[in-house]
Amino acid sequence: MRVAVTGTPGTGKTTVTDLVDTDLDVVHLNDEIRDRGLYTERDEERDSLVVDVDAAREWLDGRDDVLVDSHLAHYFDADVCIVLRCHPRELDQRLRERGEPEPKARENAESEALDVILAEAVAEFGEGRVYEIDTSNRPPEEVASDVEAAIAGDRDPSAGDLDFTDYL
Repeated sequence: MRVAVTGTPGTGKTTVTDLVDTDLDVVHLNDEIRDRGLYTERDEERDSLVVDVDAAREWLDGRDDVLVDSHLAHYFDADVCIVLRCHPRELDQRLRERGEPEPKARENAESEALDVILAEAVAEFGEGRVYEIDTSNRPPEEVASDVEAAIAGDRDPSAGDLDFTDYL
C-alpha cells in the first residue's frame, strides 16, 4: 500500500506522520528531495527548492508499503491520498511562529483558503480516494488517529467538507 499525506505547508504533515502507528515506511519526501538533490534550482524569492518531479518520482518508484509526507505527495502514485487542512488564520500563525516571512505565510494561508492542494488531490485521485482531515485547533495525536482510520478504511473518503473562504 502507498499512502500520500499532503497539505499546505504548516498543516502538520510531518508532526502527524511521525505519530501515525503504521507498518508502512514513513518517507518525509521534502527531506529526501533536499538530501538527495532531487531539485533543479533554488527559488531565492520564496527560499525554497524547485523540485525535479521526474527525479523524485523515479526515486519513489518501486517503493511499496510507504507513507509519503510532503506538500507534493499528491503528485505521486498512491492508493490513498490524505489531505491535512488547517484554518488559514491558524496556519498563518503557525508559519510565522516557525520563522516563515510574512509574505510566504500569507501566500500559504491564501492557498489553503482556496483549497489549492485539495483540488489538485481530487483532480489526481478522484473523490473516492481522498480523505480531508482538519488539523485546526486539534492535538496531533488526534489527527494521527484520523490518518490511521483513513489508512485502515475505517473512515469514508471526504473532500470539500471544509470551507475556509471566510478568510478571504
